[in-house]
Amino acid sequence: MQAKDILIDGFNRIHEEVHATVEGLGPDELTARPSPDTNSIAWLVWHLTRVQDDHMADAFGLEQVWLSQDWEKRFGLDLPRRDTGYGHSPAKVARVRVKSGELLTGYHDAVHEQSVGALRGLAAKDLERVIDERWDPPVTLGVRLVSVLSDDLQHIGQAAYLRGLLQSAAA
Repeated sequence: MQAKDILIDGFNRIHEEVHATVEGLGPDELTARPSPDTNSIAWLVWHLTRVQDDHMADAFGLEQVWLSQDWEKRFGLDLPRRDTGYGHSPAKVARVRVKSGELLTGYHDAVHEQSVGALRGLAAKDLERVIDERWDPPVTLGVRLVSVLSDDLQHIGQAAYLRGLLQSAAA
């Protein structure tokens, strides 16, 4: 197994969990927050997808799906065009509202397709390429990819936990 196969498997697992977490939930459940200072499922899935879109596009010299496929317009959020959700206040979290889970999974599907497509062309030596010199040590492509996987896995875990809380409260 090559490194790219492991990375693709990781992104495939996130993709599966996004669908499992969002499937069957309506807008109210997707935007529910246990307290005003917490994130919603909609925000968590939107954010993890935005981070993947932003970071993968930057690392591979691609356009963000958010902008190139008009997802920004489809979501119609009251946020800056390139916003990824990083550092959002509770008020900004509340702005991430969706009409359906299909909007979230549709955007995630498009980002996933671009991400996996980029990973398929990856050679082992590519992982050593420095892509961000603003850090000490400079960030390599391999480090960035693991960072995206880690961030996405944490957020989909939070969203799945929140789904469980909502379902147990409704039972």
